[in-house]
Amino acid sequence: MTTYLVGTDSVESSERLAAYIEGRAVEGDTVYAVNSLPGGDRTSEEDVRAGRDALDVLEESGVEVDGHQLVRGNSPQEDLMEFAADYDVDEIVVGIRKRSPTGKLVFGSTAQDLLLSAELPVVCVPLTRGE
Repeated sequence: MTTYLVGTDSVESSERLAAYIEGRAVEGDTVYAVNSLPGGDRTSEEDVRAGRDALDVLEESGVEVDGHQLVRGNSPQEDLMEFAADYDVDEIVVGIRKRSPTGKLVFGSTAQDLLLSAELPVVCVPLTRGE
């Protein structure tokens, strides 16, 4: 039995991530989904709704998913790493978008941070189709 952690930030991401996890998870596996928000003045009601919508897409997929919206003031990478440790996760699944080198430098990359710091497998699902 495998425990997966799917990190999502939008409905569009969740749609692609759901397709991946539906093809990967088998009966008896555990799938958690996390939407991480910074909290305080940096999180609007719209952000909370959008995050909940993203989790709903995964929870309504063909796999049983336990969704969590985290608003703890952490970066998404910190939230995912802490959640993975707390729930004994075997594999983290996140989406990646094609960005320019400047875009990566300016906006950071949760996937890159996870790949460099996680001590467990991190699967990166392309969110765009060769664009």
